[in-house]
Amino acid sequence: MTTAHEVRRTTVDIATHDGTSDAYLVQPEGEGPHPGVLLYMNALGVRPHIKSMADRIAAAGYVVLVPNLFYRHGRTPVFELPEFVDFARQPEMFDRVGPVLDSLTPELAMRDAPAYLDWLAGFPAVSAGPVALTGYCLGARLALLTAGTYPDRVAAAAGFHGGALATEGVDSPHLLAHRVTAELYFGHADQDPSLPAEQIDRLDKALSAAGVRHRTEVYEGAAHGYTLADTTSYDSASDERHWAALFALLDRTF
Repeated sequence: MTTAHEVRRTTVDIATHDGTSDAYLVQPEGEGPHPGVLLYMNALGVRPHIKSMADRIAAAGYVVLVPNLFYRHGRTPVFELPEFVDFARQPEMFDRVGPVLDSLTPELAMRDAPAYLDWLAGFPAVSAGPVALTGYCLGARLALLTAGTYPDRVAAAAGFHGGALATEGVDSPHLLAHRVTAELYFGHADQDPSLPAEQIDRLDKALSAAGVRHRTEVYEGAAHGYTLADTTSYDSASDERHWAALFALLDRTF
C-alpha cells in the first residue's frame, strides 16, 4: 500500500445532462498527479462515513470523487439520518430511501456516469488515463454497469456487498460482461438476500465466459452492508478484508 498522505477535502459541483450533482472530493496533499478513483455510495447517500472511506483511499495516494447520485432529489444530505442507523428499529427509513433509490434507473445512472468520469479526467491533480471504481451496495451495481458501459474509461472496478448483480432482468449488470476490459473484484456477503447464490454463480460464469480478469469472494458471516460502520450491518473483520482487497486491486492497477 502507498505511504499515507495528508489529504485535502472539498465539495465540487458537476454538471450533468439533467442538472448539477454535488460531490465530495478528497485528494492527497503535495505534488501530483495521482490516479483517480470514482466512489459510488450506497443507498443512504453521501454522509460522514462514506466521506471517511474516501479519505482513507485518498491517504493512500488517490484522488477520490464521491458524487451525490441522488442529486435529482436535492443536494447532500438528501436524507436526514441519525449518526448510527439501526435497520431493525428504524424501518420507516426505507419509506424515505426506497422511492429515491428506485428512481435511479440503470439508464439514468449511466447517463450521469460520463459527467463524473469527465470531471475526473479534466481535473489537473488526476493522472491521465482510465480511473478505478469502487462501489458499495447500490454502488457495486453501478460500478459493474459503468465498467461495461464505458470500458475505455475504467481500469479497475470493485464492488462490495452488492445486490442484484446478475438478475434475470434485461438490464442486469452481468449482461455487460462481454464489454468489460477492466480487472474486477467483488466481495459478496453470504448473509445477503439481495444477492443469492444463484446470482453469484451467474455473475462468475458470465465474467469467465467473457474472459474478464476478475476475482469474486464470499465473505462468510457478513451481512449486506458489512463495510458501513454507521449501521448495524457492520462487520469489522469483513470490512478490513475489503480494504485489503481494494488496495491490492488499486496497487496492481496503478
